[in-house]
Amino acid sequence: MSGLFGQPSAAASTNTMGDISKDVTLTAPPEDGISDLKFSPQSEHLAVASWDKKVRIYEINASGGSDGKALFEHEQPVLGCCWSKDGTKVVGAGADKAARMMDLSSGNTNTAQQVAAHDAPIRCARFVDIPQQQSQMLVTGSWDKTIKYWDLRQSTPVASVSCQERVYSLDVMNTLLVVGTADRYIDIINLSDPGKFYKTIQSPLKWQTRVVTCFNDGSGFAVGSVEGRCAIQYVEDKDSSANFSFKCHRSTPTGSQNANVYSVNAISFHPQHGTFSTAGSDGTFHFWDKDAKHRLKGYPEVGGPITATDFNRTGNIFAYSVSYDWSKGYAVNTPQTVNKVMLHAVTGDECKPRPKTGGRK
Repeated sequence: MSGLFGQPSAAASTNTMGDISKDVTLTAPPEDGISDLKFSPQSEHLAVASWDKKVRIYEINASGGSDGKALFEHEQPVLGCCWSKDGTKVVGAGADKAARMMDLSSGNTNTAQQVAAHDAPIRCARFVDIPQQQSQMLVTGSWDKTIKYWDLRQSTPVASVSCQERVYSLDVMNTLLVVGTADRYIDIINLSDPGKFYKTIQSPLKWQTRVVTCFNDGSGFAVGSVEGRCAIQYVEDKDSSANFSFKCHRSTPTGSQNANVYSVNAISFHPQHGTFSTAGSDGTFHFWDKDAKHRLKGYPEVGGPITATDFNRTGNIFAYSVSYDWSKGYAVNTPQTVNKVMLHAVTGDECKPRPKTGGRK
């Protein structure tokens, strides 16, 4: 019996090395570096943001095939993208200092309206639910050192919050909003009081923050840095004993005592199991169980840096982009650099939490 993409369906393996040989390539990928990708929370549609100034929306079928369904453009490279909760709207965050939104429910497939503006490139955007607000709002984070909240029916922000430094990453889950900035600041906001910081900390990692991603239950977040480390951090002080960090995305060449250290570019949590993935400049991805502090699976190098990842709504597809990540400067980005999105069928025990050992309750 076969499952998604023709993969064997249930056989649980004890092997910690995963298989990428059956991963499927997305049809007609972007023409330049891929900055972000996000699955719809309501359907099998995938939005992909690129340095070619476009956001593309694909439909994924059960065999792993993909069809381009819509596309809209910015005036400069697109650095991030996100979906509304109802799956009808896609937003791109751009180096043109604008966020632009396509409403797919209108039947439109090639134009977007500007819904946000900053004084510098917008690095990331997310839809948020603010308590006591009837409709979803958009939050944008920019290199102008601010985050702004937008009611999509208005042309000016509802609120603006100044951060210590340029915003590099942000994520939302329930009432938790986490913002990672330059100089390793991490700002935590309770969306019940969205205009101020609930708490600000320095990253537990010693080098530049690359990504922050919230736990599924909103109790904390994971941080990835350029030094090949990941940190698990809880919001409340009472849970601080569960905080920890670990090394990942490093390799030691044969005959050398020095490890090559790679950036952790993306962290995604599995929607069902609460386990998570890390992906890095070394071109590998791994699945982890944070509660057991255990690596579930590691995967072979995919042919280039991995710049973005996401699970679909059911957690049976893991998408990852293989693209240049700018870690070695503009001169290394050549016309021969690969740009592709791969779809990995999640099967068996790949992302299931590690069974608890006998005798513990």
